[in-house]
Amino acid sequence: MKNFLNAARLLLLDLASTFVFLVLFLLTHNTALSVGLGIAFGVAQIGLQLVRGKRIDMMEWLSLFLVVAAGSATLLTHDPRFVLFKPSVIYAVVGVVMLKPGWLNRYLPEIARTVVPDVAVVIGYAWAGLMFLSAAVNAFVALTCDVMIWAMVMPIYGIVSKVVVFLGGYAALRLIARRRIYAMPATERDAVLALDGGTATASS
Repeated sequence: MKNFLNAARLLLLDLASTFVFLVLFLLTHNTALSVGLGIAFGVAQIGLQLVRGKRIDMMEWLSLFLVVAAGSATLLTHDPRFVLFKPSVIYAVVGVVMLKPGWLNRYLPEIARTVVPDVAVVIGYAWAGLMFLSAAVNAFVALTCDVMIWAMVMPIYGIVSKVVVFLGGYAALRLIARRRIYAMPATERDAVLALDGGTATASS
């Protein structure tokens, strides 16, 4: 799951400028300062990667565009909810990407890709559904509540919802894989277990 957790880390980095704005706004209650530094942080993220010669993918450019657009709208209207709405767009885009069948397989060990690829497709759809639900929840809270309530609700919702889907998906993959391995003929079972480096057993 190392690569999968790395993908989650990249999503958090995409939302980092929103968190920078939020923390600064809660500390200073200065909209202009918070938005300005949030935009500067987003630009600095991209600039640092360009200096290092790293490839900038579409999600990162989208994130920068949303930082500037939402920040500009906030400065013009003095309404910080524009910045808080940004995560909804990110979640929705990630959800669309996760609708691709089998996207989760690349983050699984070889034994799981061999034994339960169909289950991984279903769990991938569950993740996509969570992203769309998160986009809707974030938009609702951002548009109907103040910044303080958003700051209390969304971090808790974001962490709990993702932990639930992650653990549920992991448990489903492991339990179904174990049952299928048990049902295999001995020679086929040994060959499949060998994909895990010979360290796994059908009862583990």
